[in-house]
Amino acid sequence: MIKVYLFDWGDTLMVDYPNVTGKMCDWETVTAVTGAKETLAELAKHSSIYVATGAADSTQSEIKLAFDRVGLSEFITGYFCKDNLGLAKGTPEFLEAIISTLNTPTQNIAMVGDNFEKDIKPAIAVGINPIWFTPNNNAASSSNVRTINRLSELSFQ
Repeated sequence: MIKVYLFDWGDTLMVDYPNVTGKMCDWETVTAVTGAKETLAELAKHSSIYVATGAADSTQSEIKLAFDRVGLSEFITGYFCKDNLGLAKGTPEFLEAIISTLNTPTQNIAMVGDNFEKDIKPAIAVGINPIWFTPNNNAASSSNVRTINRLSELSFQ
């Protein structure tokens, strides 16, 4: 049973507009990914939810501000980023640092993300449950990786 969900930020929970620069908390327009609020609300009833992001230019509090703007922060227990871990996302070490602070067995942790290289491969390497979010249905399925096309699929485990 998954007790802790780690979510990627950009294009997993919030839309990362490629033509906009700077910190997302300062963007004129911020948008939650379709189904994010309903899915997090459902998952938060039985699991802890954290954001595990590679956003190198935002602090933990700035990340939370962006989530406040789209009404998702009420479901999120905490935020892991380079600012508070001192490590860049995309490596097993990044996830190992998170695991060591969670005090939860790896079989009870899932990483949900849209980037196979930065989200899924490191999750496999450290032994947590990888869930590959591919909203455009462009991912080749793999026997050891759960693939979802909509966040709402997480609510029906």
